[in-house]
Amino acid sequence: MSNATAAIARDTSAYEGTGRLLHYYRKEVVPMLMEELGYKNPMAVPRLEKIVVNVAAGEAVQDPKILDVIAQDLAQITGQKPQVRRARKAVAAFHLRKGMPIGLRVTLRKYRMYDFLDRLIHLALPRVRDFRGLPRDAFDGRGNYNFGLKEHTVFPEIEVDKVQRVFGMDIAIVTTAETDHEARVLLEAFGFPFQREQQ
Repeated sequence: MSNATAAIARDTSAYEGTGRLLHYYRKEVVPMLMEELGYKNPMAVPRLEKIVVNVAAGEAVQDPKILDVIAQDLAQITGQKPQVRRARKAVAAFHLRKGMPIGLRVTLRKYRMYDFLDRLIHLALPRVRDFRGLPRDAFDGRGNYNFGLKEHTVFPEIEVDKVQRVFGMDIAIVTTAETDHEARVLLEAFGFPFQREQQ
């Protein structure tokens, strides 16, 4: 158990479920980042803005019903109904017409965002096979972090024996940080499992 994970468990024992990580951010992370990053105003401290979960389903071109199956599992994982993403242009080689549904997206904010991140860090990622941490260089230069999961079955909400189709997802964590360094410090404060730096 990492130091941040132990601290979250200790300081939020009365906040099981909704808002546990948000409470931890306000009580522990903000003062820590003010000191570490030199901010005088707590409102200026980097924070999470939103988490966007994307699922691409190219096979929906042949079988549109596959999106319904994916949407059901994605709603269970995120606690929010996914938005259907449609093709912006036609691609004849893939039999793709403009406007065809080809994926799903969920944008999480506030309590749902923190609850999703809590479950992602402490329940889902530790269940990834041969997990050695997330890459440290997947920031976009503007304080946002992007990574992918190959199987949605790592989330505890999913009953593996009832899964009709295993799918992967891309997760974008959008922060108000002005630099990648500040965003990394913010995510590490939440106990984000980055790969160890090479010696």
